[in-house]
Amino acid sequence: MDFWCILAILLGLIGIIGSIVPGLPGPPLSWVGMLLIYISGTKGGADPLSLKALLIWLAVVTAVTILDYVVPAWFTKVTGGHKQASTGAIVGLFVGMLLPPVGIIAGALVGAFLGELLFADRGVWDSFKASIGAFLGFISGTGIKLICSGIMLWQIIKYAI
Repeated sequence: MDFWCILAILLGLIGIIGSIVPGLPGPPLSWVGMLLIYISGTKGGADPLSLKALLIWLAVVTAVTILDYVVPAWFTKVTGGHKQASTGAIVGLFVGMLLPPVGIIAGALVGAFLGELLFADRGVWDSFKASIGAFLGFISGTGIKLICSGIMLWQIIKYAI
């Protein structure tokens, strides 16, 4: 295994982490790992990674990245929430990262609730509904990114080893 394969696997792993941690572009980093495997020409026990497969994964990564912005907003809107609920979920996620994994989930939920309650000036029940929507949107987006990055990491390992 050469330097490029190790770097590709590291990018795939960072892509998994980036699927959970806000601020790190998970699937794009995993795709860069696949690009390194393609450029290095490593084929492991399989045929070499084709340009067609690489471009298909680029389209998938682009779609997943767009969906990561659309899905949380849609869930929040459907449950009657405002932008403050989404912002609160992100802030709560950062605070909750101090106590993973429960803190991440609880932080996003509580942050969305407080964002809607305090800054959107909504009632408790409406804030609760909006926080559930923001939370479900966050979980859905994270799940989509994790699945995408996980499959790409598997592909990277398959071609690297």
